[in-house]
Order: sequence, then C-alpha cells, then structure tokens
Amino acid sequence: MNSPFGVFPDEVILQILARLPVKSLFKTKIVCKLWYKLISDKYFTNLYNELSVKNPMVLVQVSEPSSESRSSLICVDNLKGVSEFSLDFVKDRVKVRGSCNGLLCLSSIPDKDVYYVCNPLTREYKLLPRSRERPITRFHPDGEATLVGLACDLITQKYNVVLAGYHRSFGHRPERTFICMVYDSESNKWRKFVSLQDDQFTRMNKNQVVFINGGLHWLTDSCSCMLVLDLATDFWRKIQLPEEISCGVRSRVYLLELDGCLSVIQIYEAWMVIWVMENYEKEEWRMVDKVSLRCIRGMVPGIFPISQTGNYVYLATHKQVLIYQRNSRVWKEMYSVKDSSTLPLWFSAHAFRSTLFSCH
Repeated sequence: MNSPFGVFPDEVILQILARLPVKSLFKTKIVCKLWYKLISDKYFTNLYNELSVKNPMVLVQVSEPSSESRSSLICVDNLKGVSEFSLDFVKDRVKVRGSCNGLLCLSSIPDKDVYYVCNPLTREYKLLPRSRERPITRFHPDGEATLVGLACDLITQKYNVVLAGYHRSFGHRPERTFICMVYDSESNKWRKFVSLQDDQFTRMNKNQVVFINGGLHWLTDSCSCMLVLDLATDFWRKIQLPEEISCGVRSRVYLLELDGCLSVIQIYEAWMVIWVMENYEKEEWRMVDKVSLRCIRGMVPGIFPISQTGNYVYLATHKQVLIYQRNSRVWKEMYSVKDSSTLPLWFSAHAFRSTLFSCH
C-alpha cells in the first residue's frame, strides 16, 4: 500500500523507522499522524524488537568519582558508537543487577530488598512488591540473594525476576538449602520454592546470566557446569560444559549468548576459545573460533568477554571496552574511562539490547 506522500510504501517506512535509536524514534512520532500511527502499532513494536536483538551492545554503569550518589550508564554500540544516559528517573540510588532484552533489573543501594525493573531508553520503570515480609538485617541475614536474574520474553511481553540464595541462620555459614523467589509480571506477585544446592558462584558468574529456551543459566565456580532454572516448572538442573574446557589459575571461562544459543568463552594463556551449544536438547557443543591474544598480551589477565555476535566480541578491562572483529581479526577500542574509576569496568558491565519492551 502506498503512503499518502506517494513516495514510499508503508512497509519501507516501517523498515527505516525500525532501525532508528529509541530516542530518535520518539521524536519521529510528532512528525505526522501517519508516522505516529505506524510507530504505535504492535506490529512495529515486534519488528523493532526483532531487529534490535540482532545487535547486542554493552552497558556499563560508571560512578562519578565526585559523587557516590550519581552514576551514568554508558552504552557501547558497534554500529552507533558510544552514548550516555542516566537512571535519575527512578528517583533512587540503584545498582544494575541484571539485563535482558532491553530491560534492566535494579536493586536499591540504601534500601535492601527493594528492586525495580526499567527500560532505560524509554525511561519507564516499575517498583516491584517486596519479596519478603521482614527486611534483611544483620539479625536476619537468611536467604540473601546470591543470584539475581531477569528473564524477558519479547513475544509475550512478560518478564520474571529471580532472587536465589542460600539459607543462612544468624551466626552460621550458609546451608545447602537454596531459597528461590520468582516475580511474575503478569500476576505482579512473587512465588517461592526451596531446593538443595551446593554450587558456588564468582562475582563475574553472577553478572553473566543468560536467558534462553525458557530458562536462566548461571556458570558455577567450578567451571564444569552451569546451573539452569526452568521458569515454567521451577526446577533446577545442570548442563555440562565441553569436556575440553578446564578452569584453573591461568584459565577462565565465561557464559554468554551467541545469536540465540548458549556460548562459553575460555581465556587461557594467549588464547580466546569460543564454544557454542548447537543442540540444546542433546547438550552438544562445538568450537567455533580460536583467537590469538598476543597483540593484547598485557591486557589478558584483566580482560573479560561481555557480549558477542557471530561477527564480533565485546570485552571489558579495568578502564576500557574493546571490540574484536572476528572476520577481519582486528581489535578496536570503543570506550575508555577518562577519570579514575573505583571499580573495573567489567565489574559493572552487562550485555544489552535496545528494545521497546514495556515494564508495565
């Protein structure tokens, strides 16, 4: 169908608009009634999200040295460069705890057990109901969240927030009792279930959680397997990593997503090896690339993979975000911290996508 302007069909206009950044997209809504109608339609939302998920980025939360109460979000995009935005619309001091399909899970810094879900680009946010009857204090430290996960389904426009941790009575070490709280956006309620687990997690493992096939995946400290929560059944299970992967003093393993599949990246000595799970049901892995790190040898001990596609890999160091082009075998610096940072960038870096996912 031709547009009233007689230049482009509506479908062509949709394809053009669907490739704009979110901020620019909102500005085009006021151009004319036709564009407003096209952009407001559910078909366009699905189209925009479908294209956006093919372009993962890196989101880094950087605190300003002069103010502990303020922090900025740095978005590093291979196609559109670096942009900066704020979470000031939340009206709270928050820390990014999870990222999935355009939404962020935030935890309040001054008020424990307060969580938000927001879309930082549309500036929408939702305060979640409290997950417990009594607040976390030093006298009641049981069930503190060891793992925080966010699962967003772009098709159903529903999401879940997962808080999981070991039961710990006051004055005692954590027990094997694993308490899990799951928030459901459709019911606006939390559900709770308990299981027995004995896995440990590093700080980096907690950040890199992947939502695929209806489950949230975390890599365990042993690097021999990942712990998976099936959100449809509230059942925990384990998936083994490739037998060739070993974790030691000079070997590190990271869990990422690669074009809708589970992927692990192993960094050891002067090599980066990329694995992808080709068959999820049979748990079949395949090595897809082996990259020499000799040209950045000095950075290897402090470099961490954050996000990837079939063409490039984002990695964070203490003060830089790098990108590796797999086809051309070229390294490029995308962002660096100008001022001294209290924490390494990889400490607060998350994979991110720009979507029109609503948290309401």
